[in-house]
Amino acid sequence: MFIPQHVIRQKRNGAILSVDEIGGFVRGIVDNTVSEGQIAALAMAVYFQGMNRDEAVALTLAMRDSGKVLDWRGFSGNGPIIDKHSTGGVGDLVSLVLGPMVAACGGWVPMISGRGLGHTGGTLDKLDAIPGYQSTPSIERFRETVKNVGVAIIGQTDDLAPADRRFYATRDVTATVESIPLITASILSKKLAAGLSGLVMDVKVGSGAFMPTRAKSRELAQSIVAVGNGAGLKTSAILTDMNEPLAPCAGNAIEIRAAIDYLTGAARPARLHEVTLALAAELLVIGGLAKDAHAARIALQKSLDDGHALERFEKMVAALGGPSNIASKSAQVLGFAPIVVDVKANRGGTISAIDTYQLGMAVVALGGGRLRPQDKIDYAVGLDQCASIGTHVSIGEVIARVHARDTDAAAGAAAQLLRAYHMGEAVALAPPVIETIHA
Repeated sequence: MFIPQHVIRQKRNGAILSVDEIGGFVRGIVDNTVSEGQIAALAMAVYFQGMNRDEAVALTLAMRDSGKVLDWRGFSGNGPIIDKHSTGGVGDLVSLVLGPMVAACGGWVPMISGRGLGHTGGTLDKLDAIPGYQSTPSIERFRETVKNVGVAIIGQTDDLAPADRRFYATRDVTATVESIPLITASILSKKLAAGLSGLVMDVKVGSGAFMPTRAKSRELAQSIVAVGNGAGLKTSAILTDMNEPLAPCAGNAIEIRAAIDYLTGAARPARLHEVTLALAAELLVIGGLAKDAHAARIALQKSLDDGHALERFEKMVAALGGPSNIASKSAQVLGFAPIVVDVKANRGGTISAIDTYQLGMAVVALGGGRLRPQDKIDYAVGLDQCASIGTHVSIGEVIARVHARDTDAAAGAAAQLLRAYHMGEAVALAPPVIETIHA
């Protein structure tokens, strides 16, 4: 007989939970025989006692199996089913361009993405800025889009890893989100439910990262790689810098326009390009589509230069309900905020540091993000032309622009940006790609 409090007591006392104990608890989460209080108690016990790799693998697989698991066997495509996931950041629009690039190189990318919460921007919120785009389609439409286009970026549906949804909601209100085993299981259960054969994890480091320190970011990356491979998913991770926005902008419609500029070649910011190529190249190697990173980068650059990546992006948008040929229509279909304000430096010098968290929270304050899952989003607001670390500026020179719904919101965001930018002497620039972690 399964008794939830026995499992809680075992973990509270530091014992190692069995596969059956973990599986029984997860089944109870789904069928509601485990209460919210019991979920909270186990989450807190794991937060303090941790889990070993085998426990984390068991939790991941149990949450994967709590709902539908996509099966791509018999799928007409010959390429690998591969994906990338990020811990989130500011100006991180990599998923929007990486998915089409990998698809153009022969991969199949069923990407299950999330919404933003707190200072981080969510890929789904960005796509929701496109009129008509269905970010939570039926599984059938999802599969059909991947089959016809090679890539589809959607949100978690009700029948994919439903245990994770209830577990995470409880963790969110009980201060247990930061548990590395629980983060690992939450991310990987959804990816495994999508039927992947390969995954690359982008783990952010720095002032705009989810994890508080580089050591914690590395610990999370190692956990995801170990558990992912332990669960039968070929997984690697790359630590990337988030001490400044990855692209020089933040905000939903603004980042969609930046993604289109990247794919067309109108603008490819160096840090964004390097991180995108590193992650995408790792995916091609994992998926057996390139013999090494060098060959992968050549193929990826070609997908940009010959327009095939842009073509995949436009076909994906149209297949999921958005306008056709969005690159040529972006000025007409993507919203613009009515107030645009230049943020001017109030002192001269070299930008030595940026509090990237504060930049993200400035977007939230403008209405472009959410503090609670039910918060509404203004897709048009945000920031662009954000100056980067190492840039020398004079007093009165523009370091960013604020796109706002009204003048009061614009003024508040401008003041927050000035506090986030720090001036000093010349600094050594951190590389955007820090370390790759393999099994």
